[in-house]
Amino acid sequence: MGAKLGGAGGGNKYDLGQNSDINVTPFVDIMLVLLIIFMVAAPMATVSIALDLPPAIPPKPGDPIPKKPVIVSVQPSGAVFVNAVQSGLPNLTVDIPEAMRKQGTTANFTDERVFVQASAEVTYEQFMAVLNALQADGYYKIGLVNEDIS
Repeated sequence: MGAKLGGAGGGNKYDLGQNSDINVTPFVDIMLVLLIIFMVAAPMATVSIALDLPPAIPPKPGDPIPKKPVIVSVQPSGAVFVNAVQSGLPNLTVDIPEAMRKQGTTANFTDERVFVQASAEVTYEQFMAVLNALQADGYYKIGLVNEDIS
C-alpha cells in the first residue's frame, strides 16, 4: 500500500493526489493460497493400481506353435468376412467352425477366441449385430481388433 504523506507538489497539504501504483499484496496472497491448494491436491490426484503381471517367458523350442485366431471382419457396406472369406450374419454359425477346422481346431469351437475387426466407418448397429450373432452362437471369448485410422 502506498500513500502520499506530504512533500513537494501542488495543492494543499491535505490533498493526497492519485496513487496509480498496483497493489500486489492481495495478488501474492491469492497466488500463495492457490499454490498450497495445488501442492496438497496433486498427490491425491495420482492414483495407482498395483498389477501383479506374470513374467514374460519365451516359448521353448519344443512348444507347439499357437493356432492363428479366426478374424471376423465387418465392412461399412454390411458385408461380413471370416478370415478374408465372404460370409454373412446367418452364415457365421457354419463359417467360423469351418475356418477353425482349417486351422487345426477339431472340437470345442466355442472355447476358442474369435477376433472382430471393423473399420471406422462401420456403424454401431452393424458392429453390435455381429457381436450379438456371435454370442447367440455361443462364442463368448471375443477379442476386438483396432485399426489405425491416422
